[in-house]
Amino acid sequence: MTTPAGPGHGRPDPGLTAVMSERRQLINLAYRLLGSLAEAEDAVQETYARWYAMSRQQQDAIGNPGAWLTTVASRICLNLLGSARARRETYVGEWIPEPLPERTEWISGRPGGSTVDPADRVTLDESVNMAFLVVLESMTPAERVAFILHDVFRYSFAEVAEIVGRTPAACRQLASSARRRIRAAQAPAAPAARQAGIVRAFRQAWEAKDIDALIGLLDPDATATADGGGLAVTFLDPIEGGEQVAAAWIEIANRATASTRLLERTVNGQPGLVAQQDGITVTVFAFDVADDRIKHIWVIRNPDKLRPWTTG
Repeated sequence: MTTPAGPGHGRPDPGLTAVMSERRQLINLAYRLLGSLAEAEDAVQETYARWYAMSRQQQDAIGNPGAWLTTVASRICLNLLGSARARRETYVGEWIPEPLPERTEWISGRPGGSTVDPADRVTLDESVNMAFLVVLESMTPAERVAFILHDVFRYSFAEVAEIVGRTPAACRQLASSARRRIRAAQAPAAPAARQAGIVRAFRQAWEAKDIDALIGLLDPDATATADGGGLAVTFLDPIEGGEQVAAAWIEIANRATASTRLLERTVNGQPGLVAQQDGITVTVFAFDVADDRIKHIWVIRNPDKLRPWTTG
């Protein structure tokens, strides 16, 4: 990554390393706030553009550049969340957060497929699993920002209040409301090894076109949601019911070509699957597994959301 030299100076910037070292933290924050790596990168780029639009004297007057960058990035994300709601009302089909691969599989969308800068990687933990991100989508922008800053990144409510422009008491209420949404929507997750075994069994049953085995792995009330964004063929409305989901997956298997490969991959820190055609990832499947059953499957086919994925 090329780092700016600072506005109008051409002279060494002793604080440059410290400022740029915040990039990974900002990417981590912005992705959780926006659910989109592309939008997170844009938000962080805008944050740095504002930093370098200041004079050296203005920069030197900021006692804690990291805190300044976090505040600006959070406010940019807060504004983007408001406009994103309007954009998603016209989105073709369901909107699903952008899936992320395990960092050893992380390839950027840059020409030539060069490995992404480590500063651009998102730390994969429970706060980026797909079920968690989907619940975040149901929150108001203020709830989401207050919750992520306080509960995930451990900012005090006084600090959160300064960022979102509300009182600490109001921010406490926002975070509390967000927590209730999380608790109401999420069942206790199965251990990772157990999840991996269930996803593997699902893949095997799917490849074998064994509908009974698929039904046995799915919760009776399981749902499947797909995101093609109008750029890839998929089902527009969620599929509800384990038997209905199993039947749909058999239909998908029947349409698969000889060049289609189904691979087990980490998706947002949890076991998932990817479908490749001629070595190119065309679909990412994320799973919500609880009580040894698959509760939800998210199918991401929008090619704009698949650029970080391995294509070889």
